[in-house]
Amino acid sequence: MKDGFVKVAAVSPVVTVADVAANEKAIAEAVKEAEKRGAKIIVCPELCLTGYTCGDLFLQDTLLAAAEEGLEKVAKDLAEVDALIFVGLPLAKDGKLYNVAAAINRGAILGFVPKTCIPNYGEFYELRHFSPAPEQTDIVSFAGMQIPFGEGVLFFSPELPELVVGAEICEDLWAPVPPGTALALAGATILVNLSASNELTGKDVYRRNLVSSQSARLLCGYVYASAGEGESTQDLVFGSHNLIAENGKVLAEGRLFRNDTIVSEIDVRRLIAERRKMNTWPKAVGEIVQVPFAVEMEETKLTRRVDPAPFVPAESEQKNRWEEILSIQANGLKKRLLHTGMKHAVVGVSGGLDSTLALLVTARAFDLAGLPREGILGVTMPGFGTTGRTHDNAKRLIELLGARFREVNIAAAVRQHFSDIGHSEEDHDVTYENSQARERTQILMDLSNREGALVVGTGDLSELALGWATYNGDHMSMYGVNAGVPKTLVRYLVSHFGETCEEEELAALIRDICDTPVSPELLPPENGKIAQKTEELVGPYELHDFFLYHFLRYGCAPKKLYRLALAAFAGAYEPEVILKWLKTFIRRFFSQQFKRSCLPDGPKVGSIALSPRGDLRMPSDAAVTEFLKELG
Repeated sequence: MKDGFVKVAAVSPVVTVADVAANEKAIAEAVKEAEKRGAKIIVCPELCLTGYTCGDLFLQDTLLAAAEEGLEKVAKDLAEVDALIFVGLPLAKDGKLYNVAAAINRGAILGFVPKTCIPNYGEFYELRHFSPAPEQTDIVSFAGMQIPFGEGVLFFSPELPELVVGAEICEDLWAPVPPGTALALAGATILVNLSASNELTGKDVYRRNLVSSQSARLLCGYVYASAGEGESTQDLVFGSHNLIAENGKVLAEGRLFRNDTIVSEIDVRRLIAERRKMNTWPKAVGEIVQVPFAVEMEETKLTRRVDPAPFVPAESEQKNRWEEILSIQANGLKKRLLHTGMKHAVVGVSGGLDSTLALLVTARAFDLAGLPREGILGVTMPGFGTTGRTHDNAKRLIELLGARFREVNIAAAVRQHFSDIGHSEEDHDVTYENSQARERTQILMDLSNREGALVVGTGDLSELALGWATYNGDHMSMYGVNAGVPKTLVRYLVSHFGETCEEEELAALIRDICDTPVSPELLPPENGKIAQKTEELVGPYELHDFFLYHFLRYGCAPKKLYRLALAAFAGAYEPEVILKWLKTFIRRFFSQQFKRSCLPDGPKVGSIALSPRGDLRMPSDAAVTEFLKELG
């Protein structure tokens, strides 16, 4: 459970209808198997001690007494299991019968949560047997113990304060106002659902969407355990469709018609970090009773996939997502052009990926605004590090897109500047590099004045995070179309444009640009090839984008970032390499905030953005000490 990871399990033991003794054994075996896999929260199906399909047998004292006795035996059998376990059974109280979830921990029965929404439509006739949960939380006398009874009972872990568990039962999730909503507002980070949801054609898709959307809406983890084999098939068939979700993402899913146990890890600290950012998260209403449970704090072995490219969508979603991002960028620029009344734009085009994307977006924005592409001035500015490949690609790209081309060689101007400030051209230090970047920006700004044009920025989100930009050089523009796009997406977007364009020459050119190493080309080439490769200097962008996503989106501490990166990049990078670049990321993120504090406008396209007017309020002189201390 360290770092907030809680291993959870949804189990579907084989049920024998109305045979409590057989079900006791099946439940105990399934729970112990889940414990072997490290689960600390284990959820069984609705009414699993008796079977869901007992019908009018629920009105028989013999079955009800057997269920109560069976719960005691199950609790005793599982006394050595280090987990919070939920088991479903019918329970009589005050002359009424309730469909309840019993919470068990180390041999003790901690609470009963009755079902709130009792379906009595279609194939369901539960009101014939069960009463809805009472409005007030009460105490029930059970096996000589006084146990909390009510829909407002929560179970919390003193060892991990972020771990608070609430329970729903089947139809509760499908209702317009699920009781889990109040539980989440009261602090539940994990909701469990004991279910007996029969299978119908297409129902599994609807159920999956329901579970994932509920976990997203309530910013919680959701563990859904459903009845399967063994239930009566007189009229219905049950498919044991087990699901584990976290904030809208399905982490694990059981196979239909297999009584599987599924296991995954829910990151409760990530969920709390998300909630902390939401000022629309209202206060809880209604009575809540909190009951502690005990589990050992130990390292949770991760089985859930940690995506090494969190900014990159699933392959099935990519085409639509690329179009969506390009549309956000282009529509943002279109609005700025129309608002300012400008019919011209200036873009510095190097032949690299970032400037290519900026030019492609500018062309799309001009099309959307009904402006001729001749209003775009593409400027290439060769300097001391420019190679023939990037120079020629930049020139041809501008021409093929129908923009105007202009070349301004900066070598003479930069040499004059070196002479003015007394800098040797042989000294390839930061002054040597930044002088070229600032000269290029000055040219673009002055050309924009002459043209009555808007300077479109090319820098991307990853460069802004690392401060990999020259202050008042490529750091500055009049509108930064790539400001919300991380480096790991830039290549995808450019490639998508090439794959969908109809001109083969343009498509071939874009393929070559995508194959070009990432470089600012500020140092002289070696044998005509790029000598200065960014990722050799600042580190792999796939690592930095991973760090950026988890650091800002979920507030991950450095140690947790390192742990996640080890899981995501196992076999791709050695641990010491990941640690080296993580330290680099943290140092640069803090030290370069002053560049982000005065960014030009640019559109946000995803959940992570660095605008000082939008997502990131951070002082430029914040100390990095505490963050680096964790890493040793």
